[in-house]
Amino acid sequence: MQLKNIHLTYCTNVHPGESWQDVFANLEQYIPELKARLAPDKPFGIGLRLAALAARELLESDRLAQFQTWLQQNNLYVFTLNGFPYGGFHHQVVKDKVYAPDWRSRDRLDYTLNLTQILATLLPAGIDGGISTLPLSYKPWFVQASTDDAFKNATRNLATVAAEMSRIREQTGKLLHLDLEPEPDGLIENTAEVINFFDSWLLPIGGSYLTENLGISQTSAEALLREHIRVCYDTCHFAVEYEKPQSVFTRLQTAGISIGKIQLSAAIRVFLPEEITQRQVIADKLSSFAESTYLHQVIARSRNGALHHYPDLSTALPYLAQSTAQEWRTHFHVPIFIQDYQTLQSTQDDIVDVLNLIEKQPCQHLEIETYTWDVLPPAMKLDLLASIQREYEWVLQKLATSITA
Repeated sequence: MQLKNIHLTYCTNVHPGESWQDVFANLEQYIPELKARLAPDKPFGIGLRLAALAARELLESDRLAQFQTWLQQNNLYVFTLNGFPYGGFHHQVVKDKVYAPDWRSRDRLDYTLNLTQILATLLPAGIDGGISTLPLSYKPWFVQASTDDAFKNATRNLATVAAEMSRIREQTGKLLHLDLEPEPDGLIENTAEVINFFDSWLLPIGGSYLTENLGISQTSAEALLREHIRVCYDTCHFAVEYEKPQSVFTRLQTAGISIGKIQLSAAIRVFLPEEITQRQVIADKLSSFAESTYLHQVIARSRNGALHHYPDLSTALPYLAQSTAQEWRTHFHVPIFIQDYQTLQSTQDDIVDVLNLIEKQPCQHLEIETYTWDVLPPAMKLDLLASIQREYEWVLQKLATSITA
């Protein structure tokens, strides 16, 4: 959906299905109805999630051409892909498997090159297109090992994607970018680590790789990398890291790093009272979110600002009663239109801040990314179509307020 220069969509990773047949069945079931409810007379954007299997299948035979025809017939367009989860993402234990294969591997590179080919075909003229991807790898995998080889191998693979995107731009005029998505415990998880990766690895090492393989100068190679490797700003992830939107935007802009996509999502936050009995009430509430499918990293912040990481909510809960922290934030994507859950709250305010800043940002691609409807506590589970519609309407109302202010 387009509002002024802003493109708004929701990520179809909310729907289960790893094959193209399953993906397309979900699109047919949900997208036309959502468009009819939200934008009957306007083009309607899709944030498409394709697993590696679906991406391969879509490139076979004439499926991609058939999909293009379906999009045109229904006044739909694709401007962003989610290339973070490689394989299964629903109805199974995902946890840290969501990072595998990581950016050290040929499988991750081939998968992303397939997504690049798909997006280059589907992307309408005059719109840049992004593919969000994992923050290289999962930091706890390297507790007793150096990360240097991981950064080096990942950089070469990212540079290969950037080179292909540059070739596509030369041939078609379409601008594509790969958007690294920092999150808690990712190998890149916050603004400082993003900047360090660009300055210490991507630009010097990736630049040298492109200079050698493309025969261009180091300056041109670094410019190419900045154009085609960007950041996916997930409001939940950065909120769990206690980073405010304006600060992140300013620091990245100063470092010459672009944001390719903004994902709108909310984390759970809770302020810890002193009384043990009140903490038990909070623990009971939080325990209903400690489910077995996804990682729900927790970062606790003390009064002096010190941060302590827990790898998962189930790991953190035994420490809640004795925690000296002032606040806990949990990586669990809760519905963005709700701020208070009785004793728990969400980081919805960060989304509002982003929407108030959006007109001043070069990136105006917004993707609603609440993928956890299946694993929410029973009392929060609502009709999926109505829930997605409600999230759209909440965002549209906030955008209308910020744009007219």
